[in-house]
Amino acid sequence: MLLRGTTNHEDTEKAMILFCVLIALLVVSGCFYMGRARFGRLPQGERLDRISQSLNYRDGIFHNREPIPQIVEGGGGFGLWLKFLLRDGEGLTPPEALPVVKTDLKTLDPNADAVVWLGHSSYFIRLGGKAILIDPVLSDHASPVSFSTRAFDGTTIYTPEDMPVIDYLLISHDHWDHLDYDTVTALRPKIRHVVTGLGVGAHFARWEFPDEMVQEADWGEAVPAGDGLTVYVLTARHFSGRLFDRNRTLWASFALETPDRRVFYSGDSGYGSHFKEIGERFGEFDFVMVDSGQYDAQWPYVHMMPEQAAQAAEDLRTRAAMPSHAGRFNIAFHSWDEPFRRFVAAGSGKSYRLVTPKIGEVVDLGDQSQQFSPWWELGEKKPSAAR
Repeated sequence: MLLRGTTNHEDTEKAMILFCVLIALLVVSGCFYMGRARFGRLPQGERLDRISQSLNYRDGIFHNREPIPQIVEGGGGFGLWLKFLLRDGEGLTPPEALPVVKTDLKTLDPNADAVVWLGHSSYFIRLGGKAILIDPVLSDHASPVSFSTRAFDGTTIYTPEDMPVIDYLLISHDHWDHLDYDTVTALRPKIRHVVTGLGVGAHFARWEFPDEMVQEADWGEAVPAGDGLTVYVLTARHFSGRLFDRNRTLWASFALETPDRRVFYSGDSGYGSHFKEIGERFGEFDFVMVDSGQYDAQWPYVHMMPEQAAQAAEDLRTRAAMPSHAGRFNIAFHSWDEPFRRFVAAGSGKSYRLVTPKIGEVVDLGDQSQQFSPWWELGEKKPSAAR
């Protein structure tokens, strides 16, 4: 029914005006939110000039050394995100709080080489007398909004206050589940040095980290860290970006080397020839942490299936291997425990030892006989959500 004194045309105009006002408000609100500090900043000025000299940078973006084909037909764009948001939750999260061990990181022997998994891809490492923190996400979510990508129950046990002074913070790339604004800004007074890939330093500059604190490096470059420790920034097969701009900053893996030990962290990476090349370059690793979660048949080149991760560990010529990128957040369609089950099955009988600690449990790098329980076996199994 029309109001007295109005016409269909007038009502349509009013509706269109209201619609346009709402859209404008959404756009302004979105721009305001996305302009917040947590989104970081893209490289510019001298930082961008240096990036342009990289052999891995062409046409305004970084490129993988082994090309990544487009996501398979039907698996990309808005359809993929809609499918992700509407996915069935069966098996995606643990049925109960996960078993954890909260080790006091401040009291660990600084002269004993050790690794403490903090969940997903976050690690605290004591190596060569240095305290090293890799990709720390201590928040209870891994996204720009607190209601998305929530941590599993019982896994948010560490806070920035629990961390000792950090000699080296290593950031593999700028995705939200590896570079957490709340965590790194809270840790800033405790951090002495940051090592990351080219361009990622722009985010730290936006977050008021002094330029002299942050060292950016290209694939293959070495960063001397003092007392015999060297951090190598190495190849990975992935992508980067915190919003809509992709591949403007570099993604990387890391090798940590002292006179006594070598440790490798794959970052996020699909399987590729770089693992064998890294293994040949370093000869042997004592311990590796390899991406074996958040995989899917529709994005097979940016994350490894657990069987590929087991092969990558063998390519790296390691003595011990641990699955990474799982156990705290679910950013894929497979069940939460599937990465551990499949990695252990694929790694059985390999030349290396399987290492599967609980979150917070200390891995003694000097003890090759240390045993770990299958902690992910939580009573009755739910069907896998993987396809």
